Amino acid sequence: MDTILAPLYWVVSWIMIGWHEFFSLFLDSDAGGTWALSIVGLVVVMRIILIPLFVRQIKSMRNMQLIQPQMRELQAKYGHDKEKLSQEMMKLYKETGSNPFSSCLPVLAQAPFFFALFRVLNGIAEDIPRGAFADYPALFDSLANSTVFGAPLAASFATAYDYPNPTTTRIIAAIMVVLMTATTFFTQRQLMRQNMPKTALEGPFAQQQKILLYVLPLMFLFSGYYFPLGVVLYWLVSNLWTMGQQFYVIRRMPAPGTPAEEALRRRKEEKAARKGKPLPAAESPPVVVAEPSPLQQTPKRQQPKKKSRSQRKKSGSKK
Repeated sequence: MDTILAPLYWVVSWIMIGWHEFFSLFLDSDAGGTWALSIVGLVVVMRIILIPLFVRQIKSMRNMQLIQPQMRELQAKYGHDKEKLSQEMMKLYKETGSNPFSSCLPVLAQAPFFFALFRVLNGIAEDIPRGAFADYPALFDSLANSTVFGAPLAASFATAYDYPNPTTTRIIAAIMVVLMTATTFFTQRQLMRQNMPKTALEGPFAQQQKILLYVLPLMFLFSGYYFPLGVVLYWLVSNLWTMGQQFYVIRRMPAPGTPAEEALRRRKEEKAARKGKPLPAAESPPVVVAEPSPLQQTPKRQQPKKKSRSQRKKSGSKK
């Protein structure tokens, strides 16, 4: 495992060391707060890299919301045939560029780096330097001895008794794990409550979102028991970043037919009223005037052709 993840150990450790050098310009280089800020810096770098994935996630989830009526039609039509229903839904996802697992993309993308950070910090507890820390023993010892609120960054709730002040370490670890779990829950809940229309809260997609809403936080709650505090800090800050990012997107660019869109409309109306300007007109789809079909077209009346005097005499003689 170490052989496979060795490149990520170097990436994670070098980013942490780079931030540590920066913060050491005006903070104590051996202080736990300096190393904690280095982990926050790691989060910032990772989340900036993941911005394209976040944009893709938002677009895909909006597509999933917009195709809910089509999905319900497919369920009504092929509900008796699960295999056919699955094929038609996959076809619909492909045609609309939707991905039912789009909400998991940032989590999945961060997972290798998250695990690499876990192994780097866990190596401190095992006295095994990994990544760039193998070349900088002084920095390795500094990180190993760093504490936040009296709790070592390399300690976890499970290993608290291997360090001084185990009770303090367990209290800090418990608080941070609960905060990590709560922010994971509220990040997903924020998206479902504010930026999903009512129609999107029904059907299999909604059920999947509801399952993730409760399963992911529970996974982090139980696994947080073994996470070093530095890893818990990473995920907590990452969740706070996600909440802020989602808040901005939901507030400025809400999905159609959602409570967030209604709130945006009210804000625009209130702003217009304060400035004494006319209220902004509600956006509506363009009116398309259909061309009449050939069956609906009224035939044109033909004007009679003018006849010469000889032609009139000729026709009169025939009568």
